[in-house]
Amino acid sequence: MSAKIKKNDALHYHEFPTPGKIEVTPTKKYSTQRELSLAYSPGVAEPCLEIADNELDVYRYTSKGNLVAVISNGTAVLGLGDIGPSASKPVMEGKALLFKIFADIDVFDIEVDASDVDKFVETVKAISPTFGGINLEDIKAPEAFEIEKRLKEELNIPVMHDDQHGTAIISAAALKNALEIADKKPSEVTVVINGAGAAAISCTKLYKKLGVKKENIVMCDSKGVLREDRKNLTAEKKEFTTSRDLHTLEEAMVGADVFVGLSIGNVVSPEMLKKMADNPIVFAMANPDPEIDYKLAVKTRKDIIMATGRSDYPNQVNNVLGFPFIFRGALDVRATKINEEMKMAAVHALADLTKESVPEQVNITYKEKNISFGRDYIIPKPFDTRLISEIPPAVARAAMESGVALKPIKDWEAYRENLIERLGAGNKLMRLVTNRAKSDPKRVVFAEADQLSVLKAAQIAHEEGIAIPILLGSNEEISRLMKEIQFEGDIAIIDPKSDAEQKRRNEFAQIYWEKRRRNGITLLEAQKWMRERNYFAAMMVNEGMADALVTGYTRSYPTVAKPMIDLIGKIKGIKKVAATNLMLTDRGPLFLSDTAMIINPNAKELAEIARMTDKTMKLFGLVPNLAMVSFSNFGSSKTESAIKMRDAVSYLHKHYPEVNIDGELQADFALNAEMRNDKFPFTKLQKKKVNGLIYPNLESANISYKLIKELAVAESIGPIIMGLNKPVHLIQLGASVDEIVNMVCIAVVDAQGRKN
Repeated sequence: MSAKIKKNDALHYHEFPTPGKIEVTPTKKYSTQRELSLAYSPGVAEPCLEIADNELDVYRYTSKGNLVAVISNGTAVLGLGDIGPSASKPVMEGKALLFKIFADIDVFDIEVDASDVDKFVETVKAISPTFGGINLEDIKAPEAFEIEKRLKEELNIPVMHDDQHGTAIISAAALKNALEIADKKPSEVTVVINGAGAAAISCTKLYKKLGVKKENIVMCDSKGVLREDRKNLTAEKKEFTTSRDLHTLEEAMVGADVFVGLSIGNVVSPEMLKKMADNPIVFAMANPDPEIDYKLAVKTRKDIIMATGRSDYPNQVNNVLGFPFIFRGALDVRATKINEEMKMAAVHALADLTKESVPEQVNITYKEKNISFGRDYIIPKPFDTRLISEIPPAVARAAMESGVALKPIKDWEAYRENLIERLGAGNKLMRLVTNRAKSDPKRVVFAEADQLSVLKAAQIAHEEGIAIPILLGSNEEISRLMKEIQFEGDIAIIDPKSDAEQKRRNEFAQIYWEKRRRNGITLLEAQKWMRERNYFAAMMVNEGMADALVTGYTRSYPTVAKPMIDLIGKIKGIKKVAATNLMLTDRGPLFLSDTAMIINPNAKELAEIARMTDKTMKLFGLVPNLAMVSFSNFGSSKTESAIKMRDAVSYLHKHYPEVNIDGELQADFALNAEMRNDKFPFTKLQKKKVNGLIYPNLESANISYKLIKELAVAESIGPIIMGLNKPVHLIQLGASVDEIVNMVCIAVVDAQGRKN
């Protein structure tokens, strides 16, 4: 489970550096007068006239086809209740963020000041021409049922209330698989639903479509079982009343095969669980506290198949598995609605995906050796990158087959490729790396912990479970700063200059001197160096007192790099340590090498840099496709610089054919697959997306990554040192807190890889 979020941290996150979490970014050029004239007057008149003649052309000339409205009136905000439209806006922006990062769907969040059904429906209908789809959010029942029903009937674009249908779709997929594992048929099981709100009603309707019989369903609300003789029930609740002589949840649980909780925490006791049938299926989805604690449930029943809404237990029912991909499929075929066939297609696609072999990157991310279909894996993991290529096609196909698709897909393979490309945003990679770091946190030395930014990064690493920090510096100063930023916990603080560390300093000095005494180092000098935090920290890693080291905040890169190389040493067989920068770009992660270490490498050194880059990229779970970049293409220049790139490629092709690399190539040909495939069909990179560039010298690589960082929408992580014996990583002078945290994640993952 994520660390407890502090109030000030949450407020700071939402306010800085720009208030809110989303913005509008132009997609067309606008730098010249001509471009502005095309964008607005007089050029804009032409698409307006085309749309006036044919309304569907709005999808050709505007962003409508990839634009969803997340709309709420704030009357039922998760965990907060009726807080009103303005207070609900941060939640809606958050939903917009999830749409974008998981399915590349643009969103405007719309907060409507209308609790009256007619007024709300009228407002949404009036603004609907702007959007390709509408996601209703956090609207209280029973109004939510009526609002969605009317909007679906009166609009010709997809409308879905995710609070109702998201949980229903994900839990239905989980139920389908759980029943298979329990060897039970949907038509024969007894299902108890605790909760009778929008989500519970929608879940139950979908379970019926799976084959669960109405007479085998018992639904409870806060007053007990929904019986046929109960008075003042809403129409939605009346649909699920029972004639059985049951009054309480405890009575309903006797002999039940399935329990689905969409209510409040801790309402199911171990005694109630024991009275369920063999191989009971329990979906305790109340958040943050399930209807019964997961650990207590599995301790009570060894044969249980259990899911919750929490990420720290197996089988998380997480709506992010559904809504981004359902809307993606609906938008891509220009569906006029999201119907039952599309929802069921998502259910079956999710259930089927769970049974397929899980990619190694997912295993690594969740610290598992081999995730496979079974009691602890009945639905896919949220970070499974296959979701984007499996769920939208299933939804799109169902839309076509049910007659609601206005733009049918003809080339399914091309569509899948397009979907995969949509996940190109490199930030997803960093989320995977962070999650992987959390799966097995390591001891990381922060050599400059008396610097506020470094200490804040250590705090985040500690609170998020990314790393186990070891703080180096003045105990008094670090303690003062920790109190200032409310950094709490049992954190190790070491001052290498203190009397308390004299014995360890002398031990480190002796070891260092014995290793370097034939290189002009005296014992006295070694003792002096061990008072320096970088030397002391490096020796801690060398001697197994820490797993990794992060430093460099207060000193220039070369100043810090040299002692690290001297103390840590190089991996056997590596002649020179190199560096690569990970650029998180809109086209996906891109590695640039060497950006910091080897000034003018020769052909053999370039080959070694390429091999180390290949290995580093695999550490991130990527398939490396490398290009040796130059100002020439495949021998078009006979200059020394171009020839060495060519020779490096030849050497790699001959001695290390497993490294997928080619060149020399100009940067545009390297990054533009269409240009490359057309002009150079013989290349080893044919039809591959290049994600790593090897540069002819440090100057060009360093300039490139800093230009990309400053001019493009790209985040730089690194330089990442390659070739050292231990996980030692240097941050840039004055790095931001986020940059330091990213480097800590990389250091932890590096340490995990070396341990394995």
